[in-house]
Amino acid sequence: MLRYGHLIGGRQVAPAAAWLDVFDPARAQPYAQVADGTADDVEAAVAAAEAAFPEWSGWPAERRARCLERLADLLESRADDFAHAESRDAGKPYALAREAEIPRAIANLRFFAHAATQFASECHHGQAGLNYTLRQPLGTVATISPWNLPLYLFTWKIAPALAAGNAVVAKPSELTPATATLLGGLLAEAGFPDGALGIVHGRGEVVGEALVTHPQVRAISFTGSTAVGRRIAGLAAPMLKKLSLELGGKNPTLVFADADWERHLDTLVRSALQNSGQICLCGSRILVERGIRHRFRDALVERVRALPVGDPMDPGVRVGPLVSQAHFDKVTAALARARTEGATVLCGGGALDRPGWFVAPTLLEGLGPDTATNREEIFGPVATLQSFDDEAQALALADACDYGLSASVWTRDLDRAHRLAARLRVGMVWINTWLMRDLRTPFGGTGASGLGREGGMEAMRFFTEPKNVGLALGPSLE
Repeated sequence: MLRYGHLIGGRQVAPAAAWLDVFDPARAQPYAQVADGTADDVEAAVAAAEAAFPEWSGWPAERRARCLERLADLLESRADDFAHAESRDAGKPYALAREAEIPRAIANLRFFAHAATQFASECHHGQAGLNYTLRQPLGTVATISPWNLPLYLFTWKIAPALAAGNAVVAKPSELTPATATLLGGLLAEAGFPDGALGIVHGRGEVVGEALVTHPQVRAISFTGSTAVGRRIAGLAAPMLKKLSLELGGKNPTLVFADADWERHLDTLVRSALQNSGQICLCGSRILVERGIRHRFRDALVERVRALPVGDPMDPGVRVGPLVSQAHFDKVTAALARARTEGATVLCGGGALDRPGWFVAPTLLEGLGPDTATNREEIFGPVATLQSFDDEAQALALADACDYGLSASVWTRDLDRAHRLAARLRVGMVWINTWLMRDLRTPFGGTGASGLGREGGMEAMRFFTEPKNVGLALGPSLE
């Protein structure tokens, strides 16, 4: 059985006492074990990071960039191995891991390698002397990444933190530790000093909380559930730490009668159900203009019923299992609750009779905006349909929940699209597309979807501290 240990001070480290089982979601059987970390492991990793920080932060940005580029090269040369590991670990289709998520992890590393050399500060003159701003690394920072996009989001966090000159202690999800551990094994070959990036595995309530409350950890970047985000905010607030919280979503998809929806139907299905709906950006509330409701619904149901569900390693499969028994239980309980609320099940609606944690892709209708099914994040292969009569009602339905991460608007009327994009209470809006990501743009949401923004220069600013320096000038220069 494989074992995934910590990476502390450049060395693979076994846990002091215990291991946790890591399951293959397609079979509901353990295939590996991961270190069950403790506060002592966090202490050791932070100490190693603190020791590495002066060297790493003292390197010219170009030298740090070369390390990130080499790491991207090494990852790219082993992309098949990483995709297999990701597929087995998370239960996601191999095709999705190989064609989208591993390439995105590579792109994250390359993007922030370039950002390291392009990041610039401000200079102001003409109002009060000469002022320039230093943007200096914070020191040791913590990143806590989720199980749904394991390497994709792990690199999304560590890359800007390292590019800005910080030392990082990273905690991947204990449910999906494989690819983060594999990446950690490439650091020395890429040229990173020992301790610049440490990886501590384990449970969130132990390792995560030890990182959040550690006095030498100066910032925390977290992606995960809103409940855990609130817990982190409560722990970090008295210590006045920098926080970036990318939390859940209950995202609306607004389809107007004039949309070219037939041509985009595959994208609309993907936007609701990719990775078995286990993406915070999935459009789980589909809002359809009443005039096309029946045609749209029937076409959507037909397409969802045809989705190939099965073994993630099968290249033709598009829907795999859920990640864990606990999450499977949560999603199936949400489906039972939807029935009690009066939902009509258009397709799917429950677990599949096969080994593993499989839930059939599900479409529901007949529920209003005040139901728990339409307000609470399910995070599974489940989407609901609601109808609207006009733009005002579409906007009201879209904003009828506490989350505010993303939305997509489907219409040929670009005036309408821009009006809605400006008014929707979300952090990101796509028009006639979904999950089109430019890594230079800010990423994040409002309300229960989190605090702060990641991506591009927003991430570089988060992982640095601005310091203004003012210089008095002679009269002839003022």
